[in-house]
Amino acid sequence: MVTHSHALLRSFRSSKPESRLSRQFAGRLEQGTIALGGIVNTGTQGRPNLIDSLSEPAAERRALDEESFKRVIAIERKRTERSKAPFVLMLLEVADQNSEETAPALQTVMSALLASSRDTDVVGWYKSKTTIGAMFTGLVPGDKSSLLLTILARATNTLREELSFEQFNLINISLHYYPDDWDENGPGRPSNPALYPDLSNQANSKQPLLVLKRGIDIVAGVILSLICLPLCVLIAIAIKATSKGPILFCQTRVGQHGKQFQFLKFRSMYVGNDHSVHREYVTKLINKENVGGASHKQGTVYKLTSDKRITPLGRFLRKTSLDELPQFLNVLRGDMSLVGPRPPIPYELAAYQTWHRRRLLEVKPGISGLWQVTGRSTVNFDEMVRLDLRYASSWSPWLDLKILLRTPMAVIKGSGAY
Repeated sequence: MVTHSHALLRSFRSSKPESRLSRQFAGRLEQGTIALGGIVNTGTQGRPNLIDSLSEPAAERRALDEESFKRVIAIERKRTERSKAPFVLMLLEVADQNSEETAPALQTVMSALLASSRDTDVVGWYKSKTTIGAMFTGLVPGDKSSLLLTILARATNTLREELSFEQFNLINISLHYYPDDWDENGPGRPSNPALYPDLSNQANSKQPLLVLKRGIDIVAGVILSLICLPLCVLIAIAIKATSKGPILFCQTRVGQHGKQFQFLKFRSMYVGNDHSVHREYVTKLINKENVGGASHKQGTVYKLTSDKRITPLGRFLRKTSLDELPQFLNVLRGDMSLVGPRPPIPYELAAYQTWHRRRLLEVKPGISGLWQVTGRSTVNFDEMVRLDLRYASSWSPWLDLKILLRTPMAVIKGSGAY
């Protein structure tokens, strides 16, 4: 994301490493000398490029309302997932909402953007009467900083011509590039919330059901933890008696919206083993590469079926899924739910395609889910993601109940468990 305040033209800020603006770029921006040089996709013959998009008038258009504009953002994200062509969301808001110049300034900005952008670009209210949004689509992947600077320079020049000096100084601009980068090693929330306004709307509409889901997680989590406590004590004693190392295995996983948390399991491996074997294996599987003869069965998603890092007791714990009992603590903490997609390891997320990330956006990760009770490790990675997306789109307390009732039988069968 790039933000720009017209009151301080030389002050640029960015929350993403790839879009930090150097002094050299800032100077070129102020002079208006940055050219795209092939970054923009011209599409069909004769279609204007981005430089033209902010200088050539388009047919008379109308601004989208807030609901419609945010719906288009969601659609454009999915279009980018398929086409690989990025887009840029530009947001323009007035710093002082109480100023008498606010309403006239916003109206002038909206009119200028509608008149100077391409028909393929989208202009409307990101937040009704306070923030204007413009989406520039059909871009070709390239130097993000140069692309963002070019858009910012053209938008700035256009607004300078249309606004008074006082109005111009009220406007703040931020630029958001999609697909956004999810930092593999970064803490907190890697995704850019400005690009996902529809998710907050969905959360608000499902708030009563989410409260119910959280209540079920707490009550059921406490009850199941107490029931399993004697078994957990026996497992802990067995782990200490059969191999050196801690009882619990703590691992960083990625939860909803990219938030990282400490994932708990009973330790099933020898200590001091090399995780690069698993990293290489799952990266190839996600990328649909040939994994060779690395103890791989047809259809397996993550699991190495003859992993020498696993202890004999650990193999039993994994086969019966007893190694996952400590995750009730993750549920009680709020990091996970009883039902939801499995949380990935950061290096798995780094190998994701853009559309794979959607499994982390709409619901919390869970102990059980559609993947576990239907295919588990016998389906390929893309099919697992589709099952997670199907769950996210059709989630309800009743669906959670059906999955939970099917989980014990899936565990007893042990199909796909290694």
